[in-house]
Amino acid sequence: MSDYLHIADFLQPVNRAMLTADEGFKEGQLGRVVDLYEEEFPDLDEAQIVLVGCGEQRGSGLIHGHSEAPDIIRRHFYSLFYWHTDIRIADVGNVKPGSLYTDSYAALRTVVQELINDGKTVIILGGSHDLTLSQYYAYSEKKRAIEATCIDALIDLNLDAPFRHENFLMEMLTGEPNFIRHYNHVGFQSYYVHPRMLETMDKLRFDCYRVGSVKENIDEMEPVLRNSNLVSFDISAIAHAYAPSNSISPNGLNGEEACVIMRYAGMSPNVNSIGIYGYNSENDTDDLTAKQIAHMIWYILDGRSRGRREAQLDERDSFNEFHMAFAEVETVFLQSKKTGRWWMQLPDKKFIACSYKDYLLASSNEIPERWLRAQERS
Repeated sequence: MSDYLHIADFLQPVNRAMLTADEGFKEGQLGRVVDLYEEEFPDLDEAQIVLVGCGEQRGSGLIHGHSEAPDIIRRHFYSLFYWHTDIRIADVGNVKPGSLYTDSYAALRTVVQELINDGKTVIILGGSHDLTLSQYYAYSEKKRAIEATCIDALIDLNLDAPFRHENFLMEMLTGEPNFIRHYNHVGFQSYYVHPRMLETMDKLRFDCYRVGSVKENIDEMEPVLRNSNLVSFDISAIAHAYAPSNSISPNGLNGEEACVIMRYAGMSPNVNSIGIYGYNSENDTDDLTAKQIAHMIWYILDGRSRGRREAQLDERDSFNEFHMAFAEVETVFLQSKKTGRWWMQLPDKKFIACSYKDYLLASSNEIPERWLRAQERS
């Protein structure tokens, strides 16, 4: 535990009793089993998943700067039932607000970096979406090239915008030195995005998925998330009816779709930081958005529990193997007997995550776009 004491300097404990208005959590609820930073910093040795709150929202222009959002989300998450007993969860409390929002960024980056370097998966209960930069810099310090996925109704590249949460992607995607190997944007709403912005993303070989195509083929998002390391979810991606705190759009993902995407993130062996941002409790109705986020976190656990049952790719007995040629290219597809997930082999013999649809395209002698995009990037 002593290894973590220096990050405790950046963190504030949470009062479990206050989360339940002194009623306490029932037997079987997550609030009974999460190892929470109350008086003593938790022993993280056994924990696979670590929650950290950061209510910093000055990057979105809110003067109050610090929100109670993480604790409101905790209250609802802790009241859910603990089904995934193979997953150990700890909660290291909330990042202390800095005198400047950049101080909060630095503190969050230090905490996330320490935890992912020690093999933990970190779930950030966030303030504004620009905190994604802290998540990213936790990797760049190690000079690790990563794949990142944002789920958001908007593409935050608006250079004319005065606030950091509307343009932080510029720094993340184009800053030097850069450690973004690939970027996916899931759930954007076309009418809010300038066509030229999408052209730019395409030239950079980044993949962007419209909300309509995500809803029609949500299983196509599983390989996208399986290949990712960093996942950042802005609540604006969820339609207002399912997340009343989102005042950006009446359209978007529904509650179940948001949970499915989070389950995919949990199932990925590569994802080790997930931030959920943009929750403004003042705009919420009956805490419905907080409950939605709590359910999304529960589905991350569900995904992680399922993903742990997956075999390694070299355990070939656990996979159905399909050899084929398309467009004069010979390749191999693997399908897991345990989870049904698919992989395809690139010419350099590496396997990448793919979907059943990619296999069907290849079997009818068409080149799957996922294969082409991976080739362009290699």
